[in-house]
Amino acid sequence: MNHSLTPRDKGNLPVLGAPPLIRLDAYVAEDGSTVVNGHLLDMGGTRPPNEAILDAVAMFARTLGAPVAATVIDRTAQQVARLRVHPDGSSRTIGEEEDLPPGHERTAAEEEAFPPLARVERIIQHAQREELHAAFVLASALREHLTLRRGAEDELSLEARAIEAYLAYLRGDYMLSTVLALTVARIRCRTDLNRAAPDVARATAAWQRLWDEGQVATRGQELLRMWERLSAAGLLQEPSHHAMAQAVRGRLAQGGRSVPQRPAPAAAALTAAPGSAAEPVAPEDKPLKPTRRGLRRFTRRAGRSPGPSS
Repeated sequence: MNHSLTPRDKGNLPVLGAPPLIRLDAYVAEDGSTVVNGHLLDMGGTRPPNEAILDAVAMFARTLGAPVAATVIDRTAQQVARLRVHPDGSSRTIGEEEDLPPGHERTAAEEEAFPPLARVERIIQHAQREELHAAFVLASALREHLTLRRGAEDELSLEARAIEAYLAYLRGDYMLSTVLALTVARIRCRTDLNRAAPDVARATAAWQRLWDEGQVATRGQELLRMWERLSAAGLLQEPSHHAMAQAVRGRLAQGGRSVPQRPAPAAAALTAAPGSAAEPVAPEDKPLKPTRRGLRRFTRRAGRSPGPSS
């Protein structure tokens, strides 16, 4: 599976002179690993993720001398929590209607202060040091927040998902890598077929490592439909891509599973118009519960002294 992790711009660093950021982002992975604004926190052994997040966000509030908002994607609870944290350390959860108004201007301001490309550079640095767990968690956090802010079809969201898929491949989690890479390929086939072949190739590379017969058949049938669509459009220019398409067909035939002649739901999604409600854009993303007020783990009274975080 070929997806470069070489930094393209070594001078790409966070913009220190950007206007004060008033909405931060945090992420809690399923294993409890915790990220705030693209930095993996040192949890200090038994430190709960919610406390670490509140401490880190309160430090920003104290530095700015004003309340700040934070959006927390918590995969341990399958929820998005929206917070307001004050310089005195107090915090409360807020409803979506109380959050800062969405829109291009808000997204641009937040990403100016903490550029996504600077976060990619940090992911690359971890990967080059073979710190694959840290790199993968940071990539997941980046993809989740970009998708939440910009949507799954956004170019930055797609790139973050492709990096996450590659890191899953490096870690030997070929099922997850296939799922992530197939989602990128599926979206690309729908939105920009001319650029889809490399993404279908990456998904095929991960799929070739699968052993579960059911997954091999299901994912392989979708891959073959993608290759056939690219071939029909005259977009298979690379000999390696022709070979991959043939390898998918051959493996499915050896398994004794025929390729359906009529389009399955996953194939129909490839030809659906952008924005169609017939199929979700990234159906394999795990759903998050709607934001609600009163989440106790993110509510703290005034006077709490934030602990160290890194």
